[in-house]
Amino acid sequence: MRWDSQLVDASDGDALPGLEGSRGLIRRFDTPEFRGMEFLEVTSRSALNKVPGNGFMGGAWTINPYRGCQHACVYCFARNTHTYLDLDAGADFDSRVVVKVNVADALDAELTRKRERPERVLLGTNTDPYQRAEGRYRLMPGIIGTLARHGVGISILTKGSLLRRDIPLLAEAAERVPVDLAMSIAVFDDALQASVEPGTPTTAARLATVRAIRDAGLACTVLMMPVLPWLTDSEEHLDQAFAALAEAGATAVHTTALHLRSGAREWYLAWLRREHPHLVSRYEELYTGGANATRDYQDWLRDRVRDVRRRHRLEVHEERRRRHPAPVPAAVEEIEPTLF
Repeated sequence: MRWDSQLVDASDGDALPGLEGSRGLIRRFDTPEFRGMEFLEVTSRSALNKVPGNGFMGGAWTINPYRGCQHACVYCFARNTHTYLDLDAGADFDSRVVVKVNVADALDAELTRKRERPERVLLGTNTDPYQRAEGRYRLMPGIIGTLARHGVGISILTKGSLLRRDIPLLAEAAERVPVDLAMSIAVFDDALQASVEPGTPTTAARLATVRAIRDAGLACTVLMMPVLPWLTDSEEHLDQAFAALAEAGATAVHTTALHLRSGAREWYLAWLRREHPHLVSRYEELYTGGANATRDYQDWLRDRVRDVRRRHRLEVHEERRRRHPAPVPAAVEEIEPTLF
């Protein structure tokens, strides 16, 4: 296992990207306050990742203070990235979280050295920077402060209501650099939400976070992603969702159908067999062509969402999109698996 080369005082040319030095894995532990979790604390010489290629995210800069995610969303597109750490995309992804404990210091050193600074850095394009572990490690205040100090824009996508802790810091940063915030809120049925996203804050808590962001004078996009076929795509569910988002003051709302790439596909279908076995054959037909739902379904969903969106006056206007750009929703694009 490649983690063996990350022990304290080890040095290995085959170490994980950015962890080639003598200080890799510091310790593993199972804390009483996070029962069943294991945190793999690492130090790294780098914090910034530049996404290669010419795709939607090509050339974007990202920071991943955590790898793996306590939110344990069964549909999470990032699951397969855990396999590049010699960990599995299922239970390991949910319970063995890599923590880059020196991320703010590494970021400061990198930005100090760089002749050309990134215009904007994205957080939350792989795993959530405001998962519960952030309450213990408090990595985000250092990241936010460092980016603002160096004049770099900040984009954050999260399901974590813990973001409310940092709203004053984000409001202060917004006086110096562009700050784009987005909450991911996909399910507006409490029982379903607890089943499909067992480690996340409740939908009500996330709506309250949207309100708090807006009360602070900041824009807040909501990514209602993914829409789960035959579970959250009814007109009733969508109407309830858009009504709640309008009431919370969401600046804009984006939707897309469930995306099932390798790793997420196996984990999600296993959940579906346990919880909704009558839907398995329908999903297998809907996703027979790969990670995306059929074009007919996507067109049908777009039309249904358009009608509901108009009803609640949450249309996505180009002028609003330019003024309040959302963090890139990498869930619907190819992502680089080794963005450590």
